[in-house]
Formats: sequence, C-alpha cells, structure tokens
Amino acid sequence: MNVPNRLTVLRIVLTPIFMALLFWPFPFHYAAALLVFIAAALTDYFDGKIARSRDLITDLGKFLDPIADKMLTTAALLTFLSLGVLDVWAVMLVLTREFAVTSVRLMAAGRGKVVAASFAGKMKTVAQYVAIIAMIVALQWQECGTWLPLPSLCFSIPVLIAQILLWIAVVLTVISGVQYCWTLREYFTQDK
Repeated sequence: MNVPNRLTVLRIVLTPIFMALLFWPFPFHYAAALLVFIAAALTDYFDGKIARSRDLITDLGKFLDPIADKMLTTAALLTFLSLGVLDVWAVMLVLTREFAVTSVRLMAAGRGKVVAASFAGKMKTVAQYVAIIAMIVALQWQECGTWLPLPSLCFSIPVLIAQILLWIAVVLTVISGVQYCWTLREYFTQDK
C-alpha cells in the first residue's frame, strides 16, 4: 500500500462524503461538495504522477484507480439525475461504457494482463471532471438565485451550459469505451 495507492483509496473514501454534501441541504452545500470533489480529483492527478515519477506503478494501483474514478463520477452523475439536471440516457450511456470496459479488463485479468487506463480513458475522465465541476458551480449559483435580485435567466443559463458540457463528456466516454473494446477485442475471441 504505497502513497499512490493510498491516494486512490482516499478518493474512494471521499466519494460518499461528496455525495452526501450534494444532497444535504445547508447553506452553500454545493460549494462544500465542490471542495471535496476537487480534493478527490486532485488525488487522481497526484496518484498517477507520483506512481510514474517514483516507479511505484502496481497492479493494485492499475486496478483500483479506474474503480475510484468510476465511483466518483458515477456518484456525481446519479446525484445530478436525482436533482433533475441530467438526462437518464446520459447516465445509461456512461454506465454501459463503464460496465463494458470493466468486463474487458476482467477478461484480460483472467488471462494475466492488467489493463491500465488509455489516453482516451484519461481524457474522458478529465472531461467528466470538468463537466461535473461546471454543474456543481451552476447549481450553487442557481441556489444563490433565492436571495440575489437577478433575472431567473442568469441562474438557468449556467445549468444549461453545464448540461452541454456533461453531454460532451458522455460522447467522449462512449468513444473511449469503443476504443477500449476495439483495442482489447482479442479477449472476446480467444479461447483459454
């Protein structure tokens, strides 16, 4: 359990705290959730950076890192779905991709190969993080609309922009999933 793997575990631990803060209605709870999300996202950046720079890449890290990413982003997407700011189809597409890629990874692991995140997978994660941050900021701003004397359009446009960013992230998620499945297609056809 080296430092990068501990950071990954910390991201897993921060995920339910982040989700609880999104739901728990107290003043500026979205801002608090945003801080926890950013802290969790930074662990994603630093665990990889430290692992590569200090040659601490392990099979456990390759396995846990994508799980921690999926937990964090799925928590956000499910919360947005329950808050009515994200379409169920967006969540379904992301979850389908995640199940497909995880299945391919498990098949590869069954044959002794641990599949690390690809460049497209990392870009997908960055796009999801940016879109999630944008939505949390938009939700916090929208909540400020209860006491700021501004037209309602000032509070709904940021949510719309965040929704567009989320759909861009969904498209990148699907593309990276197709890439994973194509690159690892041998595990669909090979016999043991």
